[in-house]
Amino acid sequence: MMDKEVLHKEIDLIQDCIKRMAHNSFLLKGWTVSLVAIVLALAKDFDLIYLCLLLLLPVICFWYLDAFFLYTEKMYRRMYEWVIANRSKTDEHLYNLNPHCFKKEVPGELKIMFSKTLFVFYGIPAFALIICFICAVIDAVC
Repeated sequence: MMDKEVLHKEIDLIQDCIKRMAHNSFLLKGWTVSLVAIVLALAKDFDLIYLCLLLLLPVICFWYLDAFFLYTEKMYRRMYEWVIANRSKTDEHLYNLNPHCFKKEVPGELKIMFSKTLFVFYGIPAFALIICFICAVIDAVC
């Protein structure tokens, strides 16, 4: 009976880590939408060139952070699968919540950053800001 309790507790700890990474990712998406909407709504007196640069930096930073949290979540999911498959056979890594031993088994942060879901959510606004920046520079030069 003790083995099942240990397994359940370990799984609960890993699931909590997965939830925390997913929650962080969700919060980043909310901050991105809020930041872009608020800055654009209050941007009447700002130069478009500076506004685009001002918004592009946090969008790219949030994009990378979201990819990092998703990367870490994938490592925890792989750890979860390993614990389910191997805990009855070994006590190796018992209650070890460091997921980095599974980092070779999941795609890297940059690959995740340019995955379909993250690229659509962050890439389209970043691309639009770059286009606005280029148009504003061309307009300022002409």
